[in-house]
Amino acid sequence: MSGFEDVKEHMEIIGADGVHLGTVDRVEGDRIKMTRADSGMGHEEHHHYIPRGLVADVEGDKVRLSSNADVAANLFEQEEGGQPIG
Repeated sequence: MSGFEDVKEHMEIIGADGVHLGTVDRVEGDRIKMTRADSGMGHEEHHHYIPRGLVADVEGDKVRLSSNADVAANLFEQEEGGQPIG
């Protein structure tokens, strides 16, 4: 088991239920910036961010979140103001 400091670009991001959510672009401060092309949920025109607090574990080449994919997707932050998409 690894932690947030082990997150690297191109890792797959999955929910606690194992469902694919996206791909890591890079880490910016205490957030993971997701690639636009694989940011999911029909919002490919801008980047989404995942707050550090949602990361449960880093397993091999996967970032596992502490919530299921459908719940985590509602907690993504947008690049403009850092507000949840909703």
